[in-house]
Amino acid sequence: MQDLTVIHDPAAAGVSLDPIRARLLAALVEPGSATTLAAAVGLSRQKVNYHLGRLEEHGLVELVEERRRGNMTELVLRATAASYVISTAALGALAPDPRRAPDRLSARWLVALAARTVREVGELIAGAARTNKRLATLAMDGEVRFASAADRAAFAEELTAAVTGLIARYHDDTAPDGRPHRIVVAVHPTTEEQP
Repeated sequence: MQDLTVIHDPAAAGVSLDPIRARLLAALVEPGSATTLAAAVGLSRQKVNYHLGRLEEHGLVELVEERRRGNMTELVLRATAASYVISTAALGALAPDPRRAPDRLSARWLVALAARTVREVGELIAGAARTNKRLATLAMDGEVRFASAADRAAFAEELTAAVTGLIARYHDDTAPDGRPHRIVVAVHPTTEEQP
């Protein structure tokens, strides 16, 4: 089981967003069968089997084992990941594109950048898994409380200068084996953490 899987396929995204199927996926972090899940989600075994079939068709659950129970075979399944993120690639032409309105102070542009990051890194994760290689990434997360709007503006100016300076120092267009890396730096107000 993966820690996280990014869903790119629109059909798989639709299947995962169904409330019943989402509950089944959450329950299947630990392996279970239609019988054990039926009691947990309050549905008949037959309905659970139907939903599990749709999840399996889209690679969201996998077979762990088969158990003989009298004259029946019980399938034990688990989710293919502990959590899922739906890439904006599933939206096709409706996906946000940061090239449409590159305004570094716009919240909508920030969301478009984040969406692109999910799509690109999700594709890289899938490629790394197929080739059994590690993916070189770096992420930083922090929080700063500004005393004033002027301090926030000064911080943004200094951060821009620092990042621009680092890029200028390390970027090499002539490196024959060089590989481009995307850099996204975001600053936004915090929200209350959701459980």
